[in-house]
Amino acid sequence: MATTTLPKSGVLVPLYIYPLTPTTWDPLYDAIAAYPELEFLVIVNPNSGPGALPCPDANYAREVARLNACPNVYPVGYIRIDYCRKPLAAACEEIDRYASWAAEYATTGLGVGGIMVDETPNHFNAAQAEYLRALHRHIKNCSGLLRDRLVVHNPGTPPDPEMADAGSDLLLVCEEPFARWQTNEVQHRLGELPYPRDRCGYMVTEVPNHHLPALVRDLRRRAAYMFVTEIVGDFYERFGPSSWGMLMESLSEQAP
Repeated sequence: MATTTLPKSGVLVPLYIYPLTPTTWDPLYDAIAAYPELEFLVIVNPNSGPGALPCPDANYAREVARLNACPNVYPVGYIRIDYCRKPLAAACEEIDRYASWAAEYATTGLGVGGIMVDETPNHFNAAQAEYLRALHRHIKNCSGLLRDRLVVHNPGTPPDPEMADAGSDLLLVCEEPFARWQTNEVQHRLGELPYPRDRCGYMVTEVPNHHLPALVRDLRRRAAYMFVTEIVGDFYERFGPSSWGMLMESLSEQAP
């Protein structure tokens, strides 16, 4: 009998954990070392953005350099645009602040390879679409950003096609707790607006551990990157005691 092959997906890591000590992010580094075949797209978020000047502080400078030293890690910086209500100039200034980290890249390893834009709209609006396109142009032309200057949008649900085409390389099309993920409403929206899996990321929280392997197998057919955790509340601020390791194991499994 012919066997099927599950597509390979990477680990999406919303890393909203302050690196107070050199061991704070150890669960991440342990996974990076244990699963070199997996790519880790790490969203660095000092303070709902790059943080106040001067930035980064010493703890972030130390840890972002360490992330960049890992060949299977792609760090991106977090900004929040409040569904395009944040003034465009303010959003661009935050991007520039991330870009300034790479001024010392040659000696310290600082820098991010793109930007995750949180709270992007999902319903089409011409002015908001132009805002997102302007943000995309700014990111792609920002010489201080490294690698591909990846642009990630997080509407948390599949956006209308006109918004999906407004300047994103990766769309986070689902940010839901597991109970809601299972509803017809969410699945209908995902089916109604399907996007190629290489453009999609999924974040599903509050997943009972016994459901996690099957969910990951399903998401590997839908998503280039995923984040799955059993944590309820503050799920981006700590590593799941069981689900963190299970996620890596499930992503590494071959198809049965």
